[in-house]
Amino acid sequence: MRSGAPADSSAVSVVNVSKAFKLPHQQYHTLKERALHPFRSSTYDVLQAVNDVSVEIAPGEFFGIVGRNGSGKSTLLKCLAGIYHTDEGQLRVRGRLSPFIELGVGFNPDLTARDNVAINAIMLGLTRRQARERFDDIIAFAELEEFLDLRLKNYSSGMTVRLAFSIAIQVDAEILLIDEVLAVGDATFQQKCFDEFHRLKGEGRTILFVTHSMGDVQRFCDRAMLLDKGRVVDIGDPASIARRYNEINFGHILPGADAPSAQSSRLSGERAADITDAWFEDGDGRRIAAVAQDVACCACMEVHCNEALEDPIFGVALRNDAGYTAFATTTAVEHGPTGRFAAGASTIVRMRFENWLTAGRYSLTASVARNGRGDDTFDLREDVASLIVHGDLSEQGVARLPHGFELERR
Repeated sequence: MRSGAPADSSAVSVVNVSKAFKLPHQQYHTLKERALHPFRSSTYDVLQAVNDVSVEIAPGEFFGIVGRNGSGKSTLLKCLAGIYHTDEGQLRVRGRLSPFIELGVGFNPDLTARDNVAINAIMLGLTRRQARERFDDIIAFAELEEFLDLRLKNYSSGMTVRLAFSIAIQVDAEILLIDEVLAVGDATFQQKCFDEFHRLKGEGRTILFVTHSMGDVQRFCDRAMLLDKGRVVDIGDPASIARRYNEINFGHILPGADAPSAQSSRLSGERAADITDAWFEDGDGRRIAAVAQDVACCACMEVHCNEALEDPIFGVALRNDAGYTAFATTTAVEHGPTGRFAAGASTIVRMRFENWLTAGRYSLTASVARNGRGDDTFDLREDVASLIVHGDLSEQGVARLPHGFELERR
């Protein structure tokens, strides 16, 4: 495992940290049940959520933590935040810390937004004077000026999250713990979060960022760590960690095993071809996680051939947050024969498209199949990358087709 800066200069130091939870076989839901059945089995299972994790994070580093559900990402952040006590190991944080873990904790639903801003800001470490001085900025960022005197219980979940995030970013902390905050809110607010992350990164804040989006990891992070079943699989540059995450997610490598080289990992599979990476690009070839409406872009995949292939079919599909397919195509439809690919060769496939999508988040599914009807799939990566399209939120549907109206009176 590679490590970052030396421990004595680290902003965050995690040394052999472990955290387990006991899961009782018999659960009592009331005091009466416990009194009536005091001798019921008290056995339990042990869930090892974090297992011997070590990492050093340098001051000013934007550090990603990725892994499948249940891999220990959020548990590790809660240990750092002091929400959980560790069972073993040492944690050291140098600087004031602000957790963006469960936004909105501490809100009182019976109070107005105006009152909740004051209370929550003070809970997060601001003085009363600072809370008053930053009140207008908080409300402006959340875009809730019209709802200041509305009780929070009448807010939508998205409005509550916007308010909580707007308060949290006002805290003057050197170290930020961010857990999946970009998974909520509409596309416009998510773009504001992206811009805010750039600002925080530019100010030299140390940020630990938990996410399932490999596009976000590669856009923001300096390094990243991949966890699986509570253990560290690898620590490295965001692109390589994104590839390993996808390999684990789709069963290419044994989780927790020593990392093989990229070449040996590819050639050890039984498939004729592997999709080793997927992403979105702008017109200049830069990887992107967000784009404005009407700006053309590319959906891309990198494919490695484990054996010689003749005219394989490459496919791309875009789905919105509701799971509906906004667009799907293959090279068999739009390109024709793709040619011969030698064993061991890697190819980058780009599908350029005019961005007529409505505002929202879209996921990329990439595939490569044997020549023919396309039913014999070598590799399929569902929702492997994401793209936020920002623009006019008033439009409905999934596409903004160029159109016009004609009226013929009779």
